[in-house]
Amino acid sequence: MFSENKKDKQTYDTTSNQNVIAQGTQFVGDLTSEGGFRIDGKVEGNVKTPGKIVVGKSGFIKGTLEGTDAYFEGKFSGKLLLSGTLTLKDSAHIEGEVVVGKLSVEPGATFNVTCSMKGAVKEFKQSTQEASERKQTGQGQSA
Repeated sequence: MFSENKKDKQTYDTTSNQNVIAQGTQFVGDLTSEGGFRIDGKVEGNVKTPGKIVVGKSGFIKGTLEGTDAYFEGKFSGKLLLSGTLTLKDSAHIEGEVVVGKLSVEPGATFNVTCSMKGAVKEFKQSTQEASERKQTGQGQSA
């Protein structure tokens, strides 16, 4: 009975692994993982994960970062592609190109980027298309 519970717990623990690049570590190359990342060191290259990326105060990424959600206290330079939320704490410093679903920025954060938000672009395209269709059918015009 007790051994079955241990096996279930071990299986659960291995599916929620988080990769860590510790402070003082420098990694050059591409990283791909099914688990999330915690980066307190320096990464030069491309990072890709369906999980969450956390960049600590001493963390730095230079390259392309693809993921769902990211939480920055450190620095980033390059192309950032997120389907979810980008959260920037007051110590964050971000430069480059950013495409996100949602954005949260604390006062004090540096955000020098070209930024587009997926959800807003989709809604904007739909509303302009609907307005165009109304004009063509004569709806929305007053006499």
